[in-house]
Amino acid sequence: MKTIKKISLLSLLFAIIIACNSKNKEDHSGHKMTDETIFYTCSMDPQIKEDKPGKCPICHMELAPTKKSDTDPNEISLSKQQIRLGNITTQTITKSQSSLEQNYTGVLTINQEKVNIVSARAMGRIDKLYLKTIGEYVKKNEPVYSLYSEDIAVAKQDYLTAYKQLAMPGDFGKNALSMLKSAKQKLLFFGLTNAQIESIKTKVEVSPNAIFYSTTSGYVSEIIATEGGYAMEGSAVVKLADLNSLWVETQVNVNYAKSVHLGQNAKIVFPDFPDKTINAKVSFINHEINPETRLLLIRLEIPNQDLQLKPGMQAVVKLSQPNVKGLFVPIDAVIREENASYIWVEKRPGVFEDVMVETGAEVEGMIEIKSEIDSSKKVVITGAYAINSEYKFRRGSDPMAGMKM
Repeated sequence: MKTIKKISLLSLLFAIIIACNSKNKEDHSGHKMTDETIFYTCSMDPQIKEDKPGKCPICHMELAPTKKSDTDPNEISLSKQQIRLGNITTQTITKSQSSLEQNYTGVLTINQEKVNIVSARAMGRIDKLYLKTIGEYVKKNEPVYSLYSEDIAVAKQDYLTAYKQLAMPGDFGKNALSMLKSAKQKLLFFGLTNAQIESIKTKVEVSPNAIFYSTTSGYVSEIIATEGGYAMEGSAVVKLADLNSLWVETQVNVNYAKSVHLGQNAKIVFPDFPDKTINAKVSFINHEINPETRLLLIRLEIPNQDLQLKPGMQAVVKLSQPNVKGLFVPIDAVIREENASYIWVEKRPGVFEDVMVETGAEVEGMIEIKSEIDSSKKVVITGAYAINSEYKFRRGSDPMAGMKM
């Protein structure tokens, strides 16, 4: 009898051990991927999809398995009432051809091709500057600066000596004529006028100073030299700008820069002169994009014969692009976040999903979609922000959080 009780007790103990082991095995089986699991995702960042368990690369939470029966994390289902209240409408988008006109704010600048530099014709000291103010108008043949130069003094003395020896008989007179011509050529090279050279003949002794005159008319745009300072031969003294022609410089975004070309037509309007419009063409495109702003400098040349326009004024450049073919949707149809832009498309009646897109030019309330879009699906053209708000409310996250273009 005792033997039977011992056997029964051992059997019961053995059964309990087996049950515990079975329980442990059952608990671990819940972590295994079933046949219905298609990927692992994050509840906080549903755009993350992995084919094996692990941690979310954005928030570092454990990824959860998603089964075929589960809803796609990038889609949302709305009732008919929600669609009506949110004014959500869809439309099939096809490529269309139209003329684009992009507006960019620019600024008027001096046309550097119309700038004349008055330079020192010989080495010496700037004794006097006759131009003291930026923007001052200078007429042709007006004095610009006075230069003290030993080289010019020597050339003047050679000219005066040769002139005095012309009346000498024989070879002295002949040699003097040759010296006179040589000295005159040197003085002309130094920038002296014929009148200044002729006046040397009447001097008892020559002066090392010489006044230099402007060879053109223009407005003083920059004064480089200073009174009392020394100038090397060829160094700039002042810059004179012809304001009858100006540049308009503006910067375009990278997306639109791809379609800008030399000779492209543009209209220039001015906030200071609302009734003034000038037609121009793109004359220069910088080949380097600013790495910080991602903008590209372009330039246009405009006439300014009446001098009504001034450097520094603002201008609006209307770049036109005729017969452009592409996909265009209303601007409000595109959700633009810090790291990405996306649209909502109707996957099936009442079900919408987000699709990341690359955008292009914007014109008259429309924006270009440069990404390929499934032509069989309808794009949400109104109420996109209502869908986005509902998605965030349900999921507690942005549908494109952590994604980059």
